[in-house]
Amino acid sequence: MIAEHNVCLAAVRSRDARFDGWFFTGVRTTGIYCRPSCPATPPKAANITFYPSAAAAQTAGFRACKRCRPDASPGSPEWNLRADLVARAMRLIGDGVVDRDGVQGLARRLGYSARQIEREVRAELGATPVALARAQRAQTARVLIETTTLPLSDVAHAAGFGSIRSFNDTVQAVFATAPRQLRSRAAAADAGAGGLTGAWHHVSLRLPFRTPFAVEGLFGHLVATAVPGVEEWHDGAYRRAVRLPHGFAVVALRPESDHVAARLWLQDLRDLTVAVSRCRFLVDLDADPWAIDAHLRADPVLRPLVEAQPGRRVPRTVDGAELAIRMVLGQQISTRAARTHAARLATSYGSPIQDPGGGLTHAFPEPAALADIPDEHLAMPASRRRTVRILAAALADGSLDLSPGADWGAARAALDALPGIGPWTVDGVAMRALGDPDAFIASDLGVRAALKRFGMPVAGAALQQATAAWRPWRAYAVQHLWASGSHDINRLPNQEASS
Repeated sequence: MIAEHNVCLAAVRSRDARFDGWFFTGVRTTGIYCRPSCPATPPKAANITFYPSAAAAQTAGFRACKRCRPDASPGSPEWNLRADLVARAMRLIGDGVVDRDGVQGLARRLGYSARQIEREVRAELGATPVALARAQRAQTARVLIETTTLPLSDVAHAAGFGSIRSFNDTVQAVFATAPRQLRSRAAAADAGAGGLTGAWHHVSLRLPFRTPFAVEGLFGHLVATAVPGVEEWHDGAYRRAVRLPHGFAVVALRPESDHVAARLWLQDLRDLTVAVSRCRFLVDLDADPWAIDAHLRADPVLRPLVEAQPGRRVPRTVDGAELAIRMVLGQQISTRAARTHAARLATSYGSPIQDPGGGLTHAFPEPAALADIPDEHLAMPASRRRTVRILAAALADGSLDLSPGADWGAARAALDALPGIGPWTVDGVAMRALGDPDAFIASDLGVRAALKRFGMPVAGAALQQATAAWRPWRAYAVQHLWASGSHDINRLPNQEASS
């Protein structure tokens, strides 16, 4: 869904980067499409057609601009804000479901007919799920062409193309350049490192975001809660092991001024698209900080917090099931104790990995491995041991879905029905695993302490009324409330605690 024509036109004329990813500009006289902030001279209004997605512009026959590279713009914030069918479908397409299982597989995951999904997605995005997946494959191919030394036949396979001919035709159509020419230009520009490191395929790329971008509370939270052996802060980057559809990966994310520098080590290059999608979700790179901050700044309690640190993001996860289990492990104990419990489980039940660039040792266990875990490996009260097992079983058998395409309401209800799962866990999972921007952890001790400091009610109808003005961005309000305290989540490891 795109804004009004006049709003889009004003954004293009002012080269407003805030709108990058929200819509795309097709220029009929040149046959190319651009992001709104393209540095080229803005075209005449009569020659412009606006599209809600890069795939829609490509379907209409436009080629990607070589100056602004619209295919590499930040994703639309819509898909992480909404919980309807189209938003769920877009999250699953981003997670590679259409490439792996086709539109029928997408339909099965969503519980609708393939025809209905195609109709709904086309109506809003101007392109079918297949076209959207094709655009994503093209971008993946470009990354591999420009950042690795893989043979082009391997690039085609890794990007998800069924044949070399389809790969060549798509790259030529989308970028108006043959794959070999793209590689030649990248080599001449001395593009980033990439290739084979032992048993791992190594890819380096830049993950764009909309500014401003508050780094400390985001990366500080990930590092402060990191599970030893599964996650670490190493050489200025947050690193972690990730379980993907075709194998394991190690990802390293380093915040820079205008992008997050990502280094990925993949056992199977077919997982590149999924890895990038999950990394972007993990550090909330598709958020629209201007819209969020403008809304929260209107509240007198939050205004000074927003002005002090604009662009706060929500620290999320690469695996909803892992996050849910870790939330239960962390019930009513300190962050350090929760990390210790999780590390023991990872060592005993996780999958060993050989980290090519740091000290990671395991990927977090799959839920099925924890459904029948014996008491001696869960040093906690009996009631919580039971909750861990029941939660793991529900995740393993699919009765609880926390995947990118999950129905938020159904997931909340399923979680709430499990014994030992209360509001703190439900809201925490909704915020960090499902990505609900309005999830509010009212019972969190840090949130309550902040509310008390600001003279606000801490529970009940009074709290709901006091925070109603923060909707639909209460998850971001939580980040500002947490940041008002002195917890380690508010700073990176090399920063001193504030006085």
